[in-house]
Amino acid sequence: MVPRFLQWLALARSMGPRFVVFRIFFELKRKSGLLKKDFPVTPPVKRMMTLAEWRKNAPLFFFFSRDTLKKPFNHSVSLIERAERILKGEIQFFNGEWKSLAPDDWLTNILSGHKYDNNLHWTQIPDFHPACGDIKYVWEKNRFLFLQTILRYDQQTASDSSAWVFSQIESWIKNNPINQGPNYRCSQEISIRLFNWMLALYFYRDSKNLTEERFNIILFHVYWQLRHVRANIHFSRIAVRNNHAITETLALYTAGLLFPFFEESREWKLQGKKWFEEEIAYQIYPDGSYLQFSYNYHRVVIQLLTWAISLADIHGEKFKPVVYERAMASLFFLLHAQDPVSGGLPNYGANDGSLFFNWNDEDFRNFRPALDTLHFLLTGENIYSTSYDDRMWFGVNNSLKMFKPVWLAEGTASFPDGGIHVFRTKDMLVWINCLHYKDRPLQADNLHLDVWYNGENILLDAGSYRYNTSEDKVKYFSGTEAHNTVMLGDYDQMLKGPRFIWLDWSKRLSAQWEGKIFSAEALVYGYLGNISHKRTVKIEANHLVVTDEMKGSEGKLLRQLWHVNPLSKVGIELLTNGDAKRIEREGFYSSTYGSISPSRQIEFQTLAGRLTTEISFT
Repeated sequence: MVPRFLQWLALARSMGPRFVVFRIFFELKRKSGLLKKDFPVTPPVKRMMTLAEWRKNAPLFFFFSRDTLKKPFNHSVSLIERAERILKGEIQFFNGEWKSLAPDDWLTNILSGHKYDNNLHWTQIPDFHPACGDIKYVWEKNRFLFLQTILRYDQQTASDSSAWVFSQIESWIKNNPINQGPNYRCSQEISIRLFNWMLALYFYRDSKNLTEERFNIILFHVYWQLRHVRANIHFSRIAVRNNHAITETLALYTAGLLFPFFEESREWKLQGKKWFEEEIAYQIYPDGSYLQFSYNYHRVVIQLLTWAISLADIHGEKFKPVVYERAMASLFFLLHAQDPVSGGLPNYGANDGSLFFNWNDEDFRNFRPALDTLHFLLTGENIYSTSYDDRMWFGVNNSLKMFKPVWLAEGTASFPDGGIHVFRTKDMLVWINCLHYKDRPLQADNLHLDVWYNGENILLDAGSYRYNTSEDKVKYFSGTEAHNTVMLGDYDQMLKGPRFIWLDWSKRLSAQWEGKIFSAEALVYGYLGNISHKRTVKIEANHLVVTDEMKGSEGKLLRQLWHVNPLSKVGIELLTNGDAKRIEREGFYSSTYGSISPSRQIEFQTLAGRLTTEISFT
């Protein structure tokens, strides 16, 4: 265990002094109780606007009301099944497992059984405590993502679930006093919840079940949740600075457009827009890769960009050019890493199961709907043989036609800012990362190799499982062992710090394609000495030759790791040279947050410091 003061020194070196100073003062302010003053409880109730005025003068949104969504009914069987489960009290957690919760229960962690105290100020609520368990299991229902399924269900079947929807919002308000309890703990969670409330208000704008009393109490709580986001925005912009900051700044900008009658709306709109532009410019690298090194989080940003760009256009506004440029670069980057058959991408980086806007029946791992909608918005062209209802729900009726469509060629592509290198054909994707981190890594996975063939991820990344779980599971999934790379003994490529922090970041020395041969070298295990990992991948038809060499690791056990998809119908064979010892054991795989299943883990062990493995698949 690294001493605490050494962790803080390493954090200052890795994350910068601004991060460390902010976190220290934030914690001092929180523990002293001074932070509470910025977030009052039980504010006096006041009327913001009458329902009649809002119905008549509500600013433009993606749609006017449900009556303006005229797409023909298609009666999707899977949609109807999901909606019926939701209406009976079930919730799908992280786009995976379904669980039943009591209708008015917004505070219980269904995994641990712990029920949070909604009389405690949010600053007194831990986001992780062994007795409480993973707080994400509380937050998931409170995001109100399930409303999107109900809105789709009503639109496609001509049903009316408005009474149920508004009763759910009222129930939440009753059980979550302002600035108290776990559901005020995270401003991003608040922002996601508000996006869904906004969608419901506009969709059921003319419903008889939206009464004056309901409208006033909902609007009052919308206002105070936005006040919370604004008061705590710098935590996300300084201490976190990832998709949280993008979500929250967009929530403020959206609020400024849709609720101009709030006293602070103009400031929220101007600052939210300015900060959103800054975050996009900072977080998306010029080559389109993303600072969180996670495809699932990058898709989150793609959908937030779609929301932002479409809503701004509806209101006749423009962002700085960098927003559109980075959006288009993101599409180019993600499309080149997409399996051409299934629409999936490698399970790269942290995957918390988030899909903020789900307007279709596709599998969670299919990126096509999100990429299609933003691509059409920016170019006016389709990239797939079909389009998705996402366009309608995001108000993408017309295109900005700012860019030429993405054209995908077979062969190699490299994205040096994000350290991603790919080789693709019509039925195969070979994906390799080699990074020089300038922003904090989430997983110790440098020089991981991912292979897709005929739509199947045959050599895969194990995923994330849970952020808050047993120490051995956290080490496995976030560490080196869950990846198709080389491990020294039981050591990870980087030194683990507190929570989501890694120390002694690995560094790329070189990475390039020469025809169908990829070669790269990275400094790894810096806390163990001056060690580098050199990997060469030679691609032939249905055949890879992978050579790994560890320099400076004399006397240490080299473990070349491979995670084989046990459900794949593709035959795969791995053979290594020399006297390397082959070990096959049961590993783990997590396709969505909280899910875990066995996988086939093959490794070759040697003390020689070098080995070559041939991988064949048919």
